[in-house]
Amino acid sequence: MSTATPLTIRLNPADNVVVARADLLPGAALPGERATVRVKIPAGHKVATAAIAAGQPVRKFNQIIGFAKEAIQPGDHVHVHNIEFKTFERDYAAGSDARPTQYFTGDAKATFQGFVRPNGRVGTRNYVGILTSVNCSATVARYIADAFNRTDSLGDYPNVDGVAAFVHSTGCGMAGSGEGYMNLQRTFWGYASHPNFASVIMVGLGCEVAQLSYLLDMYGIKPGPHFQVMTIQDSGGTRKSVERGVAQIKEMLPDANKIARQTVSAEHVTLALQCGGSDGYSGITANPALGAASDLVVRHGGTAILSETPEIYGAEHLLTRRAVKPEIADKLVERIKWWEGYCARNDGEMNNNPSPGNKAGGLTTILEKSLGAAAKGGTTNLTAVYKYAEPVKEKGFVFMDTPGYDPCSATGQVAGGGNVICFTTGRGSVFGCKPAPSIKLATNTPMFRRMEEDMDINCGDIVDQGVSIQEKGEEIYKLILDVASGKKSKSEELGMGDNEFVPWQIGATM
Repeated sequence: MSTATPLTIRLNPADNVVVARADLLPGAALPGERATVRVKIPAGHKVATAAIAAGQPVRKFNQIIGFAKEAIQPGDHVHVHNIEFKTFERDYAAGSDARPTQYFTGDAKATFQGFVRPNGRVGTRNYVGILTSVNCSATVARYIADAFNRTDSLGDYPNVDGVAAFVHSTGCGMAGSGEGYMNLQRTFWGYASHPNFASVIMVGLGCEVAQLSYLLDMYGIKPGPHFQVMTIQDSGGTRKSVERGVAQIKEMLPDANKIARQTVSAEHVTLALQCGGSDGYSGITANPALGAASDLVVRHGGTAILSETPEIYGAEHLLTRRAVKPEIADKLVERIKWWEGYCARNDGEMNNNPSPGNKAGGLTTILEKSLGAAAKGGTTNLTAVYKYAEPVKEKGFVFMDTPGYDPCSATGQVAGGGNVICFTTGRGSVFGCKPAPSIKLATNTPMFRRMEEDMDINCGDIVDQGVSIQEKGEEIYKLILDVASGKKSKSEELGMGDNEFVPWQIGATM
């Protein structure tokens, strides 16, 4: 005797809303909920299962996701029209949920095929990179890359994944010190030293605020066979600069091609966790499944980086409770306070997020979105908190302060050392991120089928077919190792990733 699939998803017995599995029509009874649908409710959206008085909290995941603007009746659609964001006190309880991590040991530890660099760091790709210090050098950098990518000139170098230019819109018209300047310098250094590059050329104009000499002095960098710097003004202009850059890369390619993949421990995986175009299923399927994969990354000795500070706002207390030291929890809270002030100074508010697309997919407030987004971080201890683009040195689960804007956030994570990205999406974000491969996880089956050439894994079968979070996490982790070993992700097959380099700009443009 078969059992009908439930119409809704209950995430916790204490919740006063459930999530619609499919479009619900007025008059539909919700078995086990003692509620009858009063209005049409789209799939992924919330329906009340109890009366909620005006001003009272709405609960999902057994957490507060907002407050009723007006009285809500059982069977009502709970969304932006009758729920609002308000700040409320959260118990940070630093370290109260920290537990010993069950690491894999001996033969149980996973491996992958990576590129081992002379300093011992391990890459998942083998690019030659062209970095720009300022927007003024963007065209020269692209022309240099085009000289290789629009021809068959890399055919003799099968171990080289490509020549990629990383251009951006800043580097001048900015203060020569302060938060914005240091964000940019850390980003430059993080990419220049990234293990997914065999060699790097850095191209400047010559008169910009972000002087190449500052970067070299600050980090003690000395140009050599694998790192070269040049300015357009000193090189004699656009054409001569392109010729010089092409000649330098031609000299770099033979050495880059000599580097072959070899078997290395999975402890060298540094996984950047991203979500974009989220929907009502993100916190139910793809994000917790990625959290299960993150736990496996950590248990095999690797690192998982959660970011997007505005998108853990309201859920940060769940992270501080996992901190291994009080000062780590304090650093996260300090970043939250900084963002509150940053938004206020710029006439914004933290609840500007979710986006219109997020809301169309069923998300209502930043509190709700954050609870789902934080699930990407799994369950292991929080071992460190970093500023944007800081080098990630601690192993385990860590947090990096970044904006919620995905390309900007991922740029900081890659600068910090991320060598693989997993990106969950419910609405259908398309995203690549050279030099790190980007794996995209669909939260629901209809979108996966509609955009299958962009999506690497469908997590919708958690709802459709009863696949467990743990099973899906293991599937994701296996693909992480395969992609780290050279298998192309869908975004790589499409050739994406050259345009997503977006350093975080803070401060006035002058």
